[in-house]
Amino acid sequence: MSKREVDIVVISDVHLGTYGCHAKELLKYLKSVKPKMLILNGDIIDIWQFSKSYWPEAHMKVVRRILKFVTDGIPVHYLTGNHDEMLRKFTDFNLGSFQLLNKIVLNIDGKKAWIFHGDIFDVTMQHSKWLAKLGAVGYDTLILINSLTNWLLTAFGRQKMSFSQKVKARFKEAVKFINQFEQTAADLAVDKDYQYVICGHIHHAEIREIPNTDKTGKVLYLNSGDWVESLTALEYHEGIWKIFKYHPDDFTTDTDEDDKTDAEDLDAKMDVKSLLERFKQEPR
Repeated sequence: MSKREVDIVVISDVHLGTYGCHAKELLKYLKSVKPKMLILNGDIIDIWQFSKSYWPEAHMKVVRRILKFVTDGIPVHYLTGNHDEMLRKFTDFNLGSFQLLNKIVLNIDGKKAWIFHGDIFDVTMQHSKWLAKLGAVGYDTLILINSLTNWLLTAFGRQKMSFSQKVKARFKEAVKFINQFEQTAADLAVDKDYQYVICGHIHHAEIREIPNTDKTGKVLYLNSGDWVESLTALEYHEGIWKIFKYHPDDFTTDTDEDDKTDAEDLDAKMDVKSLLERFKQEPR
């Protein structure tokens, strides 16, 4: 499979270090594209739930693939989220083509794009962080149970299902939260005179034009979704935004099967584990 050239790739909510992360699928996707810019819009590494006992080889390969973009001179902007908020103390860090930031404003073909994770809009995050962390553990457990259920369904030739997406669709409060999140982002973006506002956080991929509450302006709202359930990313190429959705049938052959990045000794992943453990232990 040849690499697709893409001007900008935006991914978020990967949650490396958790059982729900689809690192193998993300790795295939990252190998399949040749972006001019990569934006990692928060919750890439789940430091909240990080454990030294769970850091699979595939998760390290995703990190190495991202580092390969950096060494190739491709601009990589890592924007912090709530699950990797411990990195916020290191924001404005630059290393070659790599930047660690909380948010960024880009000029994309003459239009201003305001890009940030979006957890600032989450009331639970602002006032009851312990409850948000408890919910994250429950969510990861649900995803693990869902994975086992889908394995059984697949074995019996049945269609896979998503527990959390069914819950979100069924409960009005979840739908209301998503709508409020999107409207708040749109209102602030219009107020700041941005043409694009790009978020993650809510695990719901979307591209749609949203007028502000006062109907005095509008903005193109974009959300990159996640790599836990939706397996989605945002792509911008030749003036057009689109949502990429991972489908296994599109990746029947592995790009760069003899990839030296993957073939390297992965024992160095222990250094990454130790670093993340230090982030967890340091006082905030």
